[in-house]
Amino acid sequence: MLNSFYPAARAALFRIDAERAHHFSMAGLRSMEKLGLLAAMTSPPESKPVHFAGLEFPNPVGLAAGLDKEANTIDALGTLGFGHVEVGTLTPKPQDGNPSPRLFRLPEHQALINRMGFNNPGIEQGLANARGSTSFKGITGINIGKNKVTPNEKANDDYAIAFEKAYPHADYITANFSSPNTPGLRDLQSEDAAGRLLEVLKNLQTKLNSETGRYVPFALKVAPDLDPAQIAGLARVFREGGLDFMIATNTTISREAVKSHPHADQAGGLSGAPLTQHATEIIAAFYAALGDAVPIIGAGGIFTAEDALAKREAGAKLVQLYTGFVYRGPQLIHDIIKAW
Repeated sequence: MLNSFYPAARAALFRIDAERAHHFSMAGLRSMEKLGLLAAMTSPPESKPVHFAGLEFPNPVGLAAGLDKEANTIDALGTLGFGHVEVGTLTPKPQDGNPSPRLFRLPEHQALINRMGFNNPGIEQGLANARGSTSFKGITGINIGKNKVTPNEKANDDYAIAFEKAYPHADYITANFSSPNTPGLRDLQSEDAAGRLLEVLKNLQTKLNSETGRYVPFALKVAPDLDPAQIAGLARVFREGGLDFMIATNTTISREAVKSHPHADQAGGLSGAPLTQHATEIIAAFYAALGDAVPIIGAGGIFTAEDALAKREAGAKLVQLYTGFVYRGPQLIHDIIKAW
């Protein structure tokens, strides 16, 4: 029932400001979940478990970070069918993000541009919100980042603070060092900087595992705007540093595919259909360098089951949705699971 309702709901939401529509939609999902309406309108997804990074995922389709920034809609998103939900990005301190408007639709291209800037309630409030999830039986990932005011030379301190706080509550943790919307953040993707971040988090993971008896895997999420030499360098760092897994890819700063659109000159990360093929190529390049030594979650421009299967063919073991979910709705989740 919800799938047939979604196109009309999307048409109505697309008539209002994109960020307002986002907040309205998330609040609506929470209300429907609380009243039991979401479950009544949604068929449970087919069970297709995937063993990945030491965890058992109920199905191969997850929600990418950035949609549930406050970590307060996990149960509702799980009811829609996601096998894993990645919340955040959460930073050590709360921050408002960049000035509005900061989210733009490009419907002709089935795309979005965002420069949100890690707007979030901070790691402590985000975790408190996540602990309010009571019905989701899937995998919860917590995406962490540095505060905008923290200089890059202190970035690892921010990641360590957020990592340690998230560890007791996460099934896995992702360090986001590839968003284009925090100045200088992508500089952390250099081999030296990535190696230092990985070493800091790996040492902290070892310490927390020893103290708690619980091993929480973690990932690094990479940008699609990497050249072959950068991919080779990061792959070497990931393999030698013992990274549990990686996510490819984040949004792109390229505007080549949308250069004729009025919003093409808006700063921020472009996501959606213009990224589909390129993200798949980045996955394939990392898989060629890493094989199964560092497994990959694939993301970027997934709008059909065929798009998801192409990422699996390229080397991804799981996939994540964001923009495709905005445009296609929950039917996309079920289509991918069925075809997987």
